[in-house]
Amino acid sequence: MKRLAKGRLVSIFAILTLILSGCGEPFLSTLRPAGEVAQMQYDLMKLSTLIMVGVILVVTVIFVLVLVKFKRKDETIPKQVEGSHKLEIIWTVIPILLLIILAVPTVAATFKLADVSEMDKEDSDALVINVRSNLYWWEFEYPGQGIVTGQDLVVPTDEKVYFNLISSDVKHSFWVPAVGGKLDTNTDNVNKFWLEFNSAKAEEAGNLFYGKCAELCGPSHALMDFKVKTMNRDEFDQWVADMQAVEEPKQAETDLAQQGQEIFNKSCIGCHAVTPSNAAPPDARLAPNLTNFGERSRIAGVLDHSEKDLKNWLSEPEKYKPGNLMTDTYGELTPEEIDALTAYLLGLKVQEE
Repeated sequence: MKRLAKGRLVSIFAILTLILSGCGEPFLSTLRPAGEVAQMQYDLMKLSTLIMVGVILVVTVIFVLVLVKFKRKDETIPKQVEGSHKLEIIWTVIPILLLIILAVPTVAATFKLADVSEMDKEDSDALVINVRSNLYWWEFEYPGQGIVTGQDLVVPTDEKVYFNLISSDVKHSFWVPAVGGKLDTNTDNVNKFWLEFNSAKAEEAGNLFYGKCAELCGPSHALMDFKVKTMNRDEFDQWVADMQAVEEPKQAETDLAQQGQEIFNKSCIGCHAVTPSNAAPPDARLAPNLTNFGERSRIAGVLDHSEKDLKNWLSEPEKYKPGNLMTDTYGELTPEEIDALTAYLLGLKVQEE
């Protein structure tokens, strides 16, 4: 009975594994590459998997043949083959050839992915974005455009986008699963790499990809998400122009929002900027830029972008992101203050719908 129960348990887990293997979204899965980098890495995964499966099949076939053909039938000692030069050459040459087949495209891809020379040229037109990771949020600076944003990374499709990666506090890791492999953000050096966002794949994903921190960094590591909004080049240029046109904080349009703006200017503005230029030096930017907060797809990277969730976040930030810096700095807000602040924040939009 115990064996039967164990067998059923194994069967259940096997069925669940097959079912869960079909789960996933195009904006999350590494097995649905949405850019040149992801495609190269996916092709290398397929190549290495084919080689491993091929080796397993060959070894299994030989093993079965040996069991059948050389099954002991009498006391006769079979022919000894120690020191066979032919066999030694075969099992030495074949692994070497397999390693060469795997190594050549791997080395070629490594050098191609590491080539960021274009971003270092003085007269380059390449889009460069400085990524700064913090506990537990992301900052994206466009130095060539004079723009700083928080949490939502906006990029054009079908062209290389170059990144400078650094951390403000501890080691994090920048990762957009569907578009390319992860790269660490360190406190003492800048890592560089590039990604390319395929327009057709982006459209399938609703022009929105999810980014993650892929390095254990603290109690809210799993909640340290960011979103990547993709646009064609014309739309991206328009977004840049609209952001650059914001020179002063947007004025609230309703009485309730005006009350929220007054509250914001008394407390929140010490950490949060509401103009995209954010002239403060990088290490003095203590919290995400909120210039276009009303256009974001998530609140705090993980909550739905709704009035209800924003009020929940303002009321109890520690409940939704344990260990976040806002918990110790924002102070207690009354329900009326939260209502007013919510109205103001949701009205912070650069591109009207």
